[in-house]
Amino acid sequence: MAVPFPFSAIVGQEEMKLALLMAAVDPSIGGVLVFGDRGTGKSTAIRALAALMPRMPVIAGCAYNCDPGVPSRPMLCENCRSGVAPVVRSVPVPVVDLPLGATEDRVIGALDLEKALTRGEKGFEPGLLARAHRGFLYIDEVNLLEDHLVDSLLDVAASGENVVEREGLSVRHPARFVLVGSGNPEEGELRPQLLDRFGLSVEVTTPTDLATRVRIVQQRDLFERDRAAFVKTWSRKDGQIRRRIEAGRARLDSVDLPVELIELSARLCMSLGTDGLRGELTLIRAARALASIEECTVVTPAHLRRIAPSVLRHRLRRDPLDESGSGARVERAMLEVLGA
Repeated sequence: MAVPFPFSAIVGQEEMKLALLMAAVDPSIGGVLVFGDRGTGKSTAIRALAALMPRMPVIAGCAYNCDPGVPSRPMLCENCRSGVAPVVRSVPVPVVDLPLGATEDRVIGALDLEKALTRGEKGFEPGLLARAHRGFLYIDEVNLLEDHLVDSLLDVAASGENVVEREGLSVRHPARFVLVGSGNPEEGELRPQLLDRFGLSVEVTTPTDLATRVRIVQQRDLFERDRAAFVKTWSRKDGQIRRRIEAGRARLDSVDLPVELIELSARLCMSLGTDGLRGELTLIRAARALASIEECTVVTPAHLRRIAPSVLRHRLRRDPLDESGSGARVERAMLEVLGA
């Protein structure tokens, strides 16, 4: 198994790293979309973060990573609803790549042809969505994803369950994951329906100052020359981030969200003219996750200000009379609603 680059050793890209941490603390935020230049550490960051996640308990032998601790039967696959005391083991949090050329059967699952041909029995072969349950589903060049795969993802993202009807088979299994997409906006736009499903959107750029570029190259060169030694060097700082994630998850439900913060979130979305209420919901979830990460007991306007651009910049309608970018429009709205 390839050794991932340490998360704490990633130079710069603070907005991207913070967005990934918030999604790790509260997966209900809805995933992270990272747009920017090639070679800016997008895929490196997600794999580095997954390596920091605490191992998760699963029911042994389950192909869907079912959680033995969930009280709700609908959150388990059909085999795990039997009521028999499960055998529990721990596994790393999965990071599943969804390649652009994948077939629909490869993604959602298909008839097990080997079982059908050799035994004459109908069986189900789980797909990538099953493997990604309770982990991360990573799509590079997500803006180039084929429409039929986008439709499948939208259905699962909305329900948290994958439903497969194939050749007389009817299979349902839980499929809840943090969706992470990356791409270059110059190569094509993302369908609005899928764009809206991402909770956070961040923009990464190639560093323009010499010192930062030199430091990045040095770090990568040291990692390639001796990966074990490099990972050991950064293990203490990675351990600190791991503990922040674990503590943030444990603290999340106890963080207070004043009604004034909900009102500010709604006013901000109304000022920008966002469609629906997903903007407000994501704003309060992300602000609560940020407060939890920073060991705060209450969400403040300062938390809202820090996460608003990531939550809202991809939810704005295009205004042909406004030549400024979406980030600038969010900043203006924050100044109007939240003050200087």
